[in-house]
Amino acid sequence: MSSYDKLDQVFNVDSTEIVESSNELPSTQKPEIQQDYEVTRAQLHMLVMKGQEAVDGILDVAKSSDHPRAYEVAGQLIKNVADVADKLIDLQKKMKDIDEKPRSSPTTVNNTMFVGSTSELAKLLKQNSKETK
Repeated sequence: MSSYDKLDQVFNVDSTEIVESSNELPSTQKPEIQQDYEVTRAQLHMLVMKGQEAVDGILDVAKSSDHPRAYEVAGQLIKNVADVADKLIDLQKKMKDIDEKPRSSPTTVNNTMFVGSTSELAKLLKQNSKETK
């Protein structure tokens, strides 16, 4: 006998069984996503390395020529390499977001059985108790 059986009798309701369900979603980590991530990451690393070599080369040219345009090109190339490095960090963040399971907010199920004031509830309970006797 459940501890709620008396309440079920007082409120004249049938008891129901609560079934818990899992809210786990299937993993979004598919082999294609992982492979794309690895290829993209490798490409970005290669671009950073080649960009670094190009920066070293253009800086040598800029130093030897002392031409303002060469320094301007070097500055733009440094900015491009920094942008690629930022894309690499963004890729890491996006992959982390994909791997994380979505957080589900707590769900509350309220079955409203009586809407009214406490005095109305007391009257209803009194009336039900008279009927059951």
